[in-house]
Amino acid sequence: MSTTPLKPLTSGRHRLTLDVEDREREVWVFIPEQVEMPASGWPVIFTFHGGLSNAPTMMRFCELNELGETAGFVTVFPNGTGRLPSMKTWNAGMCCGYAQREDVNDVHFVEEMLADLPQRFPIDPTRVYATGMSNGGMMCYLLADKLSSRFAAVAPVGGTMGNDTCNPQRPVPLMHMHGTDDHFVRWEGGVGSRSKSKLDFHSVDHAMANWVAANHASPQPTVESFTPQVDDGTSIERFTYAATSEDSAEVILWKIHGGGHTWPGKESRLEMLGKTTQNLDANQVIWDFFQQHRLGGSL
Repeated sequence: MSTTPLKPLTSGRHRLTLDVEDREREVWVFIPEQVEMPASGWPVIFTFHGGLSNAPTMMRFCELNELGETAGFVTVFPNGTGRLPSMKTWNAGMCCGYAQREDVNDVHFVEEMLADLPQRFPIDPTRVYATGMSNGGMMCYLLADKLSSRFAAVAPVGGTMGNDTCNPQRPVPLMHMHGTDDHFVRWEGGVGSRSKSKLDFHSVDHAMANWVAANHASPQPTVESFTPQVDDGTSIERFTYAATSEDSAEVILWKIHGGGHTWPGKESRLEMLGKTTQNLDANQVIWDFFQQHRLGGSL
């Protein structure tokens, strides 16, 4: 990374490029215009797009930056790598596509962003988070494992672990959302009937077992069922594996019965992705979860 002083960023939308391992990498940053920055600096949510997608598509897909504008957090949308502008992937272990085949070091890309961005605008280093969809959710699992000292919490959606095991340096609060009718990254694991990669993905249960153990959370979850507020063919259960001590961290699973490979609470324009539940607002729930956690302890 260059030692030249970096251009400060003001409020609004910004597109940046970083030179990382002989590649020009792109990232979009949204800094709120309507709310005042906290005295400790901005909380930041890294938001990773799915495989064969890109950052601008993810912005439209989840619209998390719109909540950030009013709730008061910065959203960062990094771009993966690939031969086509609209079809990027992340190297999250066993998946996916170009990034995995070319052995792109996306963890290093994130490290470079973590070094670059605080030079451009004030960041609260105790409140850096990650969420993402599908292959982007797999990146969240990888970052929680490899950069546990940098991320206060993660929230993967529709993506399971890209590695067989995890060994984070510290417990990382984790919240996962997944539809039972996801035909790309199946709840049960295996090859999704609509998956273009035809990879044998790990199951949701595999991710929960690994991270409940890594976080030293209670092995017996508290299970809550929620009465549907919208009759859209979906219903919601929440499994909470509670933290057991100051040296542990909670794991939360939202099970979306009837849900597809989608972002809860947002409309999907692609029927092939399956049903999008309107009984769960992923953006608000993710932000509520992140607000409970910061490096150095939970609130």
